[in-house]
Amino acid sequence: MVHRTLKFAAATSVAALAVASAPASAKVIEVGRTDAAPACPAAPCLAVSRTTGYQIKVGDERSSFTVPEDGKIVAWSINLGKPTAEQIAFFDKNLGGPASARLTVLRLGKTLYSRTVTQSPVQLLKPYFGQTVQFPLGRSLNVKKGYVIALTVPTWAPALTPLLTDHSSWRASRAKGKCNDTGMQTAQQSLNTVTQYRCLYKARLTYSATLVTRPAPTPADPPSDGT
Repeated sequence: MVHRTLKFAAATSVAALAVASAPASAKVIEVGRTDAAPACPAAPCLAVSRTTGYQIKVGDERSSFTVPEDGKIVAWSINLGKPTAEQIAFFDKNLGGPASARLTVLRLGKTLYSRTVTQSPVQLLKPYFGQTVQFPLGRSLNVKKGYVIALTVPTWAPALTPLLTDHSSWRASRAKGKCNDTGMQTAQQSLNTVTQYRCLYKARLTYSATLVTRPAPTPADPPSDGT
């Protein structure tokens, strides 16, 4: 009887130690999607131009680009088409220079207004045409649950699909009545600015962000009963 009791006590101690030493690990989550094929180099070669945009829906899914937990963005990715030399020259000439983009974090408000919270540095994209490239961040971006990950394009970026019929859609920081004026500069380049995202497009932007969530703290020990 004593022998069985000692074995049970030892097993209980091992189990308690395993629970106590279990790591409260942070999670690594990819916020956004890069699994759609950009339009370029097909004709027409479609590109995001001189705006900030965020994906509202991928098919009928609405939360793919919304931060699910507090944490830090440590990298971002973009799936780039491979435009021809002629297409590159056209976009460079008409849209302000070489292809470039940066990640922007938005806090959505009412009536389609959004505030810029934080941003990554601008990246030149031409060296990475034709691939999905990930840019690590030298300084991570603090984000909170419910923030939205957006793509800011000061010039142009071949990171846009053709028009879709699967309910996918994204919004751009363009004013009402200006949705077809894709050459006007509306890219959000300053923090803490509020802009209305009035223009809706039935396509997909091909970008994402790598989120490391905050680890959960160790639970407090229960109060001792003196025994």
